[in-house]
Amino acid sequence: MKIDIYSPTIRRKDMDAVLTAMVEEKIGPGDRNKLLIQTAKEQLHFDYALALRSPAVALQFALKTLRKPDPGLQQGVVISALSPRYYLQVLQDLQLTPVYCDVTYDFPCMNRELIENAIAKKPDGLEICAVVLHHTLGFAPDAASAAELGIPVIEDISQSFGYWLKPEIKKDDEAASQGGKQSDQNKNSLQPLTPDPQSLFKGVYFILGLEERDMLTSGGGALLFAMNRKDALSLRAFAGIADEYCLPDINCALAVVQFKEAQKNIDRRRGIAEVYKQAALRTRHKCFIPVMENSDCGYSFSLILETGLKDVIAYARKKEIIIENAFTGTIAAAGLTDNCPVSNSLALRTVLFPIYPRLRSHDVERITRLIMTLP
Repeated sequence: MKIDIYSPTIRRKDMDAVLTAMVEEKIGPGDRNKLLIQTAKEQLHFDYALALRSPAVALQFALKTLRKPDPGLQQGVVISALSPRYYLQVLQDLQLTPVYCDVTYDFPCMNRELIENAIAKKPDGLEICAVVLHHTLGFAPDAASAAELGIPVIEDISQSFGYWLKPEIKKDDEAASQGGKQSDQNKNSLQPLTPDPQSLFKGVYFILGLEERDMLTSGGGALLFAMNRKDALSLRAFAGIADEYCLPDINCALAVVQFKEAQKNIDRRRGIAEVYKQAALRTRHKCFIPVMENSDCGYSFSLILETGLKDVIAYARKKEIIIENAFTGTIAAAGLTDNCPVSNSLALRTVLFPIYPRLRSHDVERITRLIMTLP
């Protein structure tokens, strides 16, 4: 049986929530929009948020608050060449100039040094009003060092939601720890980490996309939030926006359940990723290396290939396993950057494997064997 590259993690609970919203004949923005924001606040501890119809709208609103109102001033925004392509449309609509930043072969996100290099090469007279730090493939970059540059940072955590969470304690593990049968090291590794994003998130604004392939999905949409009261003041100016900008209740109903099931799904993803990593050690292909310990949420599993991408994809198809270019839909994959050689190279030779929670155990075994036998 064929294994697809992606499958949304939608279970009966999710479907029941959506059906309930439909039966109530209130599918536009309403009470469930507010419930989604409250549910997200319990996990993320932000000060204020908007539930919007798309990540593009969220990015547009965030940049509107950060750009200066001077119409004669040329303003730019630093973005990674591996960011989603829709970033460019938003910048164009706001008459902002993209300043492309490269990455390294070991890690697919921008870092402070690379951001400084990109800014040093910007056109004369261009003022940088923001840095958009995309958590590419679920990897969390060092946002603190980027924020030290003194330029407002927008963090896009659409693919990295939950990276700060440790695995939940299983009942057997808890019993073992109480009986003294579990080592101190294992007990510590299984301690659930109380979410404290304020100690991890260093941006001014945060975008949590809820699109089909994001870590959480509502079938489309995004949360735009600010962690502290000072940064939230500007977002509150959008509180009275028309309903056409706000996420409908039918989508919010799905997103609420996604938040509540997130821990279980993240644990499953991480478990699959660990199996794949062990298999990858037997190959000549390479994995990205997280810059922070335990910062991978298991959103994806990718390999930087030493062979041709097309050959590997074709080989997997013969095994009835669908894999794809990891950076499809990015700016670099569209061939729009000339000064980012590492990103352009990675966009041509990085492959993505199925890792969604609904994979069955024997599917994981098939993909593991595929990884170990890649050409």
